[in-house]
Amino acid sequence: MTRDERLAALEQIANEVRACSACRLAEGRTRAVPGEGDPDTEVIFVGEGPGFNEDREGRPFVGRAGGLLVRLLGSIGWQRESVFITNVVKCRPPDNRDPEPDEIAACAPYLRRQLEVLDPAVVVTLGRYSMGTFMPGARIGQVHGTTRPADPSTGARDATVLAMYHPAAALRTPALERESYEDIARLAGILQRSRDRRAAAAAAAAVPSAEQAAGTVAASPTGAVATPAGAGAAQAPLGASIQTAEPPAPADAESQLTLF
Repeated sequence: MTRDERLAALEQIANEVRACSACRLAEGRTRAVPGEGDPDTEVIFVGEGPGFNEDREGRPFVGRAGGLLVRLLGSIGWQRESVFITNVVKCRPPDNRDPEPDEIAACAPYLRRQLEVLDPAVVVTLGRYSMGTFMPGARIGQVHGTTRPADPSTGARDATVLAMYHPAAALRTPALERESYEDIARLAGILQRSRDRRAAAAAAAAVPSAEQAAGTVAASPTGAVATPAGAGAAQAPLGASIQTAEPPAPADAESQLTLF
């Protein structure tokens, strides 16, 4: 899928989200929040649901929690624009309450399709409701900062999931904020390992295809040389703006925090 095709597919999903009335959350929303980011990224951040500011602007993570997310990304040399950010529910729950199971289920097809279009190498879950989609039954206090393979049924075909606390929770609890900086410091290395694993899997899958093509050439009466699909073509780099070298942890992470 080309960049333009991904953009078109993501915009189609966004338009459906904006018109959606599949659950009760549509009744009280100001604006739906489909998600945004780089269509070529290898990393998707999935939060829980829009808050007050997100509901007004129609964009994810634009309030104080979004400010912390930007600082977390900056601590590893990344920018918000280099990733894709969305939520498990696309409309604000009343009074910022937790999303209900049927609301998460109603939005699940949109998230699944976004993941299918983007085909990320890493999915970062922000908060326990997002984590529950990718790590059912886990407790965030026990698994934050850890990874596991994504279930392909989520739409993430071949991804590694990293669990993190929600930035809003980190803002309320300094200890969680410190742990969030520690957790995100692992992300560049996790991305590189996921890249390597996916490349190895793709190479292994290509071997039978190459052998089959060679057999076809041998049997061809014309002697024409057949080239397996994709052979000789370098894979376009994904998320080229994302650094994967893990930077040293900041000497004083807390000094970088300016809440607004």
